[in-house]
Amino acid sequence: MTAIESKLLDALNELEAAARQGQRAPAGASLQPLFNRIDHLASQLPPGSDPELRHFLARKSYVKARERLEGRAPTRGNCGG
Repeated sequence: MTAIESKLLDALNELEAAARQGQRAPAGASLQPLFNRIDHLASQLPPGSDPELRHFLARKSYVKARERLEGRAPTRGNCGG
């Protein structure tokens, strides 16, 4: 796993934890900075990196991207891609 992929996995895990705690978040709390960080890290992936991972990140399929980075087979969907 590259350094960027490791940072992406950390950010995706952080997003999942924040989503689980969403009901308890203070009013006005935003996940936007975390989404921005994930997008920024995804843009730093080199052109030859895993095309399926890049696809999941481009489609905002963050659970599938996390599963891919963890070495698990992502749940298949029907995004048409």
